Amino acid sequence: MVDIARPQLEGTVAVGEGRRLGFAEFGSAQGRAVFWLHGTPGARRQVPMEARAFAEREHVRLIGIDRPGVGSSTPHRYGAVIDFAEDLRTVADTLGIDQMAVVGLSGGGPYTLAAAYAMPDRVVATGILGGVAPTKGPDAIRSGLMDLAVLAAPVLSAGGVPVGLAASSVIRLARPFASPIIDLYGRLSPEGDRRLLARPEFKAMFLDDLLNGGRKQLSAPFADLVLFARDWGFRVNAVKTPVRWWHGDCDHIIPLRHGQHMVSLLPDAEFHTMHGESHLGGLGMSEEILRSLLDIWDAKEAQAPFGPV
Repeated sequence: MVDIARPQLEGTVAVGEGRRLGFAEFGSAQGRAVFWLHGTPGARRQVPMEARAFAEREHVRLIGIDRPGVGSSTPHRYGAVIDFAEDLRTVADTLGIDQMAVVGLSGGGPYTLAAAYAMPDRVVATGILGGVAPTKGPDAIRSGLMDLAVLAAPVLSAGGVPVGLAASSVIRLARPFASPIIDLYGRLSPEGDRRLLARPEFKAMFLDDLLNGGRKQLSAPFADLVLFARDWGFRVNAVKTPVRWWHGDCDHIIPLRHGQHMVSLLPDAEFHTMHGESHLGGLGMSEEILRSLLDIWDAKEAQAPFGPV
C-alpha cells in the first residue's frame, strides 16, 4: 500500500451561523487556486496523487472541500445546488482567493457549474469529470440510475442526518475490511475503473479519503441525491465560464450521452471522450485536466488589458 501524506494544510471555514466547511490544501500556498470538488460519495482528500504532484511542481494551490455533512463540515441542507456557490465564495474570501478554477468529479459537477454561474467574475475556468446532469427542468435528461435517485429523494430527505450517521457507523465497523471492499468494487466495475483501482496510489487515496471523511458523519452523499432530484436553481446555458468536460465512453454510472447533452447546452465548452474509460477515468487524467484549465487562465491573462486576471 502506498503511504499517503497529509495535506499541507487542513482546517474549516465558517460559512454561516453555526456552519463550517472543511478543506484540505495541496501544492503551493502562493499559487493560482484550483478548487477540487469531490464526487458522491467523497470528501476533501479525494484528490488524485498525480494532481497533488502536479500542484507541487507547477506551483498550484489545490484545495479539496468537504460538502456539508461529511468530513469536517457541519450538516446542512441546501434548498438547491446553486446555494453551495455562496459557501464556496465565503471559503475563497476567507482563504484570500480572488480568482480560481474549479474541478468537479461526478456529483461535484453540478456544484462546479453552480460556482461558475454565480461567480463569473472570479471562476476563470471549470473542469467536469463525468458530471451529473439535471433531472428536472428544461435542461433535464433521464437515465436509470438518476431515475432511482429521484424516486429515493423523498425518503432520503426525510431521513436526513440520521441516515448519514448510520452510514458512518457502517464505515467505522467496516474499517478493517475497507481495502478488500474496494478490491471487490473494482472487480465488479467495468475494465476502465477496475484498471484504475488496481493502481496502488488510487486505492490508497480512496481509502484515506473514505476513512477520514466518513468516520464521523456521512450525510453529504444523501443530501447530494436529494438536490440532484430538484431543479438546480440556474440554467445550464447561463454558465458563461469556459468548461472542459471529460467523460468515459464506458461510464456505467453517468452515461456518455449525459455529458454530450450538457456540453451542447453550455455556451463555451469542449467535450473530451475518454475511450475505454468508465466513471472514474477522469481521475487518471488529472494532469491533463489541470494543465487545460491553467492554459485557459494563461490565455485570459494574456488578453487582459490591465494585467493578470
